[in-house]
Amino acid sequence: MKVSIVTFPGSNCDEDAVHVAKNVLGVEAATVWHRATALPEGTDLVILPGGFSYGDALRSGALARFSEIMGPVKAFAERGGYVLGICNGFQVLLEANLLPGAMLENASHKFVCRVVPLRVEAMTPFTSAYEVGQTIRIPVAHHEGRYFAPPETVDELEREGRIVFRYDGDNPNGSAKDIAGIVNATKSVLGMMPHPERAAESALRMTDGLGVFRSIQSSISGVIS
Repeated sequence: MKVSIVTFPGSNCDEDAVHVAKNVLGVEAATVWHRATALPEGTDLVILPGGFSYGDALRSGALARFSEIMGPVKAFAERGGYVLGICNGFQVLLEANLLPGAMLENASHKFVCRVVPLRVEAMTPFTSAYEVGQTIRIPVAHHEGRYFAPPETVDELEREGRIVFRYDGDNPNGSAKDIAGIVNATKSVLGMMPHPERAAESALRMTDGLGVFRSIQSSISGVIS
């Protein structure tokens, strides 16, 4: 498996994602600067990492969507390639219309940083290592993480099994229907506000996030084989 992690100006979790891919999963991984005009050949998974792309100017993810690399990322996703957007990466996916909805300021109007319980809601290429209904614990760290979409869009996500994670009893931002992560129609693009890369190894005393990476690794290996 070959993982390409996009680095925007203001990204601060890109090297964390590289670390998990290389040193925990044991796969090939490298960062890709936002001005690149193509993804590395053989890319199997694109990760849009957490951080504050372009300093969250205008609103989170609003400028990153215009980066040169987003053209190739969109084309990759449209071909069925796997894309994982974490925190700011989720915000970028929404702004780029690769996922429906928008991110608003947290209901508390405060930056939130803590470990929260998540309930796995759907079986997807990103969640096969879990069981539907399982509760896991993964940290969040954001100021604009309140997911919003028109009621008809939320209903469609529900109906199509595209709500992947929900906050389970501790909604840190006021997201509609406790939504913490969603996928696109083909379930090949996942956006999630919690940080699985910060809960992926025993040295951190948190390993529940590793399942996201193990799941996609298995999905990609299955496709390749």
